[in-house]
Formats: sequence, C-alpha cells, structure tokens
Amino acid sequence: MVADPAVRHRGTIGGSLAHGDPAGDLPAVALALDATLIAHGTGGDREIAAGDFFVDYLTTALQPDEVLTGIRVPKLAGWGYHYEKFHRTAQAWAIVGVAALTRRSNGQVAEARIGLTNMGPVPVRATAAEAAATGAEASRDALRAAATHADEGTEPPNDLHGAPDYRRHLARVLTGRALSAAAGV
Repeated sequence: MVADPAVRHRGTIGGSLAHGDPAGDLPAVALALDATLIAHGTGGDREIAAGDFFVDYLTTALQPDEVLTGIRVPKLAGWGYHYEKFHRTAQAWAIVGVAALTRRSNGQVAEARIGLTNMGPVPVRATAAEAAATGAEASRDALRAAATHADEGTEPPNDLHGAPDYRRHLARVLTGRALSAAAGV
C-alpha cells in the first residue's frame, strides 16, 4: 500500500522519512511507533525522536551535514496495528491516512497511538483521539466515538484533492476503522 511499484522497488524507508512529506505514508507511521531516527554528520551520531524530526513542510531536523543512517522502533509486544488510507488511485498520495496502534487489556484499550497523514504541514499525532481511546471499551462503537476527536488540533491542507472539512471527516472515519482493526474488533 506504500507508494507505487517503482518507489517500492528502489526507494528506502530512510529516504521517505528524510524527505519529510506530510502526505507520505511512512512519516505518520514512524510518529505513531515513537520511532527514534539516527542522524550521522561531521559531529557524530545523534538520536532524534520522530515527534521532533518533522519540523515543517518538507523540512526535517536533519542538519546540512547529516544523513539519516538508522531508524529504531521499540518492540511493541502485545500491540495491534493498522494503517488505513484514502486515495483516488492505488499509486496516489493519501488524501488522508491513519496509522493506529492499540494495546488491549481486560477488554479495554490500555493505550492508543495514532499518526495522521496529510492533516497538516507535518505528520501529526491525534492526541485527543488517543486520550479518548485510552481506557475505552475495545468495541467498534467505543473506538468510533473516540475517533470523532481525530481531527482536533490539525491543519489539513486545501487543494484539488480535498477541502479541509472533507479531510477532517476522512480523518475521523479512517481513525475509527484503523483503531477497530488495530484492536481486533
């Protein structure tokens, strides 16, 4: 589901992250995973949290003398995950995408993480929806209710593919689907 066949065969995860496009699939995934990105430059290596890596539209925290050399993803034993995206054609950029992770305990969502694609100048976490999902019953209805907060604090672009209100609606719907799939309900 990521990119088109040519990019999938020749592109890299690091290249996609270093490009910093908020419409790309992988930046939101790295954000939801709480990944750590390793930059190597003349001063040595430095670790950058995914939440600090994406600075502005097509701008990352990489310095001019640095290259992205590694990505660390914490082990997430017991977590469910799902990526949901809406696009016009199979190879098109996502109009909106959602990376959702959930950890269940005793029939409830103990913790949720949600990264949004194309909902601002950088990939964003849907923190209000994460808070609403955490502690909620692991059911479709409860997770759809939590997803109604997915667009809070976002700045979706306005372009030929969709107006901000349309993207906000998509973010809420896709977040509900992604949370339900991640929670296995």
